[in-house]
Amino acid sequence: MSPVPRTDPSSVPGPALRRAPVQQRSAARLARILDACAELLDETGYEQLSTRAVAARAGVPIGSVYRFFGNKRAMTAALAHRNLDSYAARISAGLAALPAVDALSAIDTVLDAYLEMKRTVPGFGLVDFGPPGPDEAGEEHPNHLVADRICALLAPPLGRPADATMRRKILVGVEATDALLQRAFLVDPAGDPDLVAETRELLHAYLAPALR
Repeated sequence: MSPVPRTDPSSVPGPALRRAPVQQRSAARLARILDACAELLDETGYEQLSTRAVAARAGVPIGSVYRFFGNKRAMTAALAHRNLDSYAARISAGLAALPAVDALSAIDTVLDAYLEMKRTVPGFGLVDFGPPGPDEAGEEHPNHLVADRICALLAPPLGRPADATMRRKILVGVEATDALLQRAFLVDPAGDPDLVAETRELLHAYLAPALR
């Protein structure tokens, strides 16, 4: 039996920082480091990414990077968590802008927020909601985190419980969308429109009955 999903979006675990920022100046430095990490991912890829290069791009001492992160995987994990928070905020804003939320409009809002991030957010092509490569011991797969967050966001406006069935259906939708859109953006940097349209049609057909 699938576990009951988290119903509070804030319950998704945050990145394992060596030290959490407590002052505004420290939080701003962390944001610069993650911004630099995202830019360099687009320019050099993950394999060539280094903490030293990130420090130089961010204009901070290398010690400032190690203050927060032990290695580049921890840094990209924090970037992925920031992306997930941003994705949730975009979905929330999109839902709030709708005159009424139904299954189809909810699906479109979730998909459109993801497409916009794929097209505009630095580093997102390599690090969307999880660091590159296989999951390490103790890590939850990023698609499970995404499904949990989407469940928590959609259940209240749709007037239904975020139960195990909803979570399982959304997880299948997330897995299918991940695979299809990876292909769509490999074919076309802006996302092959035919594959994007097919993905939307698939989600409508599969998820809408489960969300009503």
